[in-house]
Amino acid sequence: MKDGFLKAAALSPALRVADCAYNVRQITDALHKAAARGVKLAVFPEFCLTGYTCGDLFLQRTLQTGALDALSTLLDETKALDVVTLVGLPLLVHGKLYNCAAVLCHGRILGLVPKTYLPNYGEFYEKRQFTPGSTEVELVEVCGQQVPFGTSLLFRCRQMPSFVLGVEICEDLWSALPPSTFHALAGATVIANLSASDETVGKAEYRRALVSNQSARLLCGYLYASAGHGESTQDMVFAGHDLIAENGTILAENAPFDGGCAETEIDCQRMEAERARNTSFELSGEGYQTVEFDLEPAETTLTRWIDPAPFVPGDPKRRAERCELILKMQADGLAKRLEHAHAKTAVIGISGGLDSCLALLVAVRAMKQLGRPARDVLAVTMPCFGTTKRTRSNAEILCDELQVSFKEIDIANTVHSHFADIGQDESVLDVTFENGQARVRTLELMDTANRTGGLVVGTGDLSELALGWATYNGDHMSMYGVNAGVPKTLVRHLVRYEADIAATDALRTVLLDILDTPVSPELLPAKDGEIAQKTEDLVGPYELHDFYLYQVLRFGFGPAKIFRLAKAAFAGRPEYPDSVLYKWLRNFYWRFFAQQFKRSCLPDGPKVGSVTLSPRGDWRMPSDACAALWLAELEQLQIKD
Repeated sequence: MKDGFLKAAALSPALRVADCAYNVRQITDALHKAAARGVKLAVFPEFCLTGYTCGDLFLQRTLQTGALDALSTLLDETKALDVVTLVGLPLLVHGKLYNCAAVLCHGRILGLVPKTYLPNYGEFYEKRQFTPGSTEVELVEVCGQQVPFGTSLLFRCRQMPSFVLGVEICEDLWSALPPSTFHALAGATVIANLSASDETVGKAEYRRALVSNQSARLLCGYLYASAGHGESTQDMVFAGHDLIAENGTILAENAPFDGGCAETEIDCQRMEAERARNTSFELSGEGYQTVEFDLEPAETTLTRWIDPAPFVPGDPKRRAERCELILKMQADGLAKRLEHAHAKTAVIGISGGLDSCLALLVAVRAMKQLGRPARDVLAVTMPCFGTTKRTRSNAEILCDELQVSFKEIDIANTVHSHFADIGQDESVLDVTFENGQARVRTLELMDTANRTGGLVVGTGDLSELALGWATYNGDHMSMYGVNAGVPKTLVRHLVRYEADIAATDALRTVLLDILDTPVSPELLPAKDGEIAQKTEDLVGPYELHDFYLYQVLRFGFGPAKIFRLAKAAFAGRPEYPDSVLYKWLRNFYWRFFAQQFKRSCLPDGPKVGSVTLSPRGDWRMPSDACAALWLAELEQLQIKD
């Protein structure tokens, strides 16, 4: 439960039709095992106490009483269990029969939620026996307890206020306006669905899409527990297809006919964060009654997969599709800007590194989109004190293969003159020594663009902007920054994708060598012809910083939770012990706050993903904000190697 994680399970034990005593034993056994695994929310299928396929037996008082006896037995069994449990049963209220979900905790019935939409088509005929539930909440006596009964019920955990439970039953989800929509707008962060969805060809895919899309639309966690083995097969079969989704992603699934359960952790804090940033998600709890309950706070062991590369799809096919889409977005943005500015050239400072390589590839695509020749792209290489033969050679080969215009400007003399002007001792390899070169390069590019009637295409990426790894009014500045929305971990895959689809072997070879070249601004003198200044040695591994960046900007998580997520995401990586994760997380926060002034005046550039740092778009932050609270939270962590 710490950090908003809720261990949840959707379970489908094997049952017997109309054998309530047997069924409750099966449910109890599954529940005890789930509790032993740390499950705090256990959802069982629709009519699990009786079986869904009882037909007109539901109208028999004996079966109704048997279901209540089974519920009473389950209440006794749950007194000592720290689990919120949901089971389905028929319930007679005021002479009418309802299809209900009973919500139990510590031997208490928290509420009874009747089904809203009763299917009466195809193989279903629920209106023959049951009455639709009402939104009006009233008290009814069940198993000797006064219990709220109605569809407008929510259940909130006192110890974890981000865990608010709403309940719907099977067909409710398949309707045009599911009750879960109203539950979520009233504050439910987790929806439980007790279902008895029979299996037919193609239905599993549709069911999966329903659950996934509803969790995305409602910004919630969604548990779907479906009836399985043991139901009557007279006319239907039931597959026990259990699903748990979170904001559009299926976190856990028990495939049809596999038996067992779906179990994982739902991040309730993430749901709160999603809703806080989504202003079109307007809460409205009118008519709802909230029942509070207690769970013992506990450290939830994370078993869900935490993606160490959240910006990069793991599946190769999806990754290739994503790369092509992003390149098209970047190229379209640049094409529009070139067209609007009537620019004769697109001027790019080409270094032989990853970022300038990507910008050049995008510029060539943009010219092609405009029906213009690649030679309208002017690539300028500006060797100085730190330039190596490898990067210089790769820059030339790349430009030749892409058939763009190429120009070399050796800036060493200009830099010498500039250092003399300001009194810089060239033997002192300080920030002035480095930034002086970067600003001269920008000066050359800007004036070259003016002379050729063009505009300067920026090369800096999202990760560099987050860390402030850019020289203010140097490589920080351009007339259009095509890479501003692309994190460094994704830059690599975009260049790799271009290598995979390269028109010539020579182009593929040079792109692969650029990928293998250490990331460097090359502002310090080379050592024995090799790069002396490796960025990741100075600011930290970009795969860590991109992970931190995603969690900070996308969800607003605090340092302690991000550190916990990082430990799970990078578990098994010996190069990332806790001390290293902590070191670079602290470095991330320090740099992120200290360097906002650079992001406050960024050039235009296209947004390509859910995380961006444009001061005109997704990120508004004062340049002089303090990092003290975030760093203080980090100081409270106990770090072990």
